[in-house]
Amino acid sequence: MATSGIEKSGAEGGFRNAILIAGPTASGKSRLALDLAERVGGVIVNADSMQVYSVLDVLTARPDAAEMGRAPHRLYGYVDPATAHSTGAWMRDVSRLAAEGCFASNRPIFVGGTGLYFRALEQGMSEMPDIPDGVRSHWRARLDREGPEALHEVLTRMDVRAAGALRPGDSQRIVRALEVFDFSGRSIVDWQTGQGSPLIDRGSARCIVIEPERAELVTRIDRRFDGMVEAGALEEVKALSALHLDPSLPAAKAIGVRELQAALAGELPMDDAIDRAKIATRQYAKRQSTWFRNQLGPHWKRVGWAREVEELDFGL
Repeated sequence: MATSGIEKSGAEGGFRNAILIAGPTASGKSRLALDLAERVGGVIVNADSMQVYSVLDVLTARPDAAEMGRAPHRLYGYVDPATAHSTGAWMRDVSRLAAEGCFASNRPIFVGGTGLYFRALEQGMSEMPDIPDGVRSHWRARLDREGPEALHEVLTRMDVRAAGALRPGDSQRIVRALEVFDFSGRSIVDWQTGQGSPLIDRGSARCIVIEPERAELVTRIDRRFDGMVEAGALEEVKALSALHLDPSLPAAKAIGVRELQAALAGELPMDDAIDRAKIATRQYAKRQSTWFRNQLGPHWKRVGWAREVEELDFGL
């Protein structure tokens, strides 16, 4: 029988009986989530910062139409690539799903590779001010005209604490800090010190992190990227390029986009572009694994591959 996810728990106040599945790219997370959703009557909620964007269906390895037809899927491909979506925005989207009753009769299964999303689910996060469009447009236009290093100098004069924590080339975070200070008169550091409420009840949650063997993961990554190219990744990159996005936006920096753009522009042989994208994916998977190993607590069940989860107790 399906267990209601939205049922509240006293101490933490978050919804109960959530399943959290974290792991590096290509480790089999989505397949595991789908198998569990069919077993427990669950709804799968995306917890990957790249899979929120539209256009890049194949290149971000989103579940395909057949997979989405087997169980409810939420928060996939719903954000315009011209938007810099944030962890806070994603948390608000999850809260909206809960308020709409999405988890009332379907157990929530969060799956993805973005560690900050899982941390926010378990610990909450600070509230940030909603920046008016005029303020946002002002600083984005200055970024385009002056570049991140110049804006970092501006931030140093306005908010030295925030500037000291950011690299001069970190354009998105610099602009965000400037927006917040300009609108609120407070440092983004002060806003970040406040802690919100967790969305899940950790005591009843089942948390799994996949820690695959490195050599086999590399093989899977390489094979999967070849499959992406065959399945239409080049066409997706052409469609994304036609939007003329700011290259600093997250969607424009998705792994494979710049490499395939270079090949399409004749700047790189296609084989070289594919090899570079594979290398970038391996490096990203290594960073993910390191974060999960160091940041996720002892209550997370660590398994080598998704197939090792079949015998775990999910409170069925």
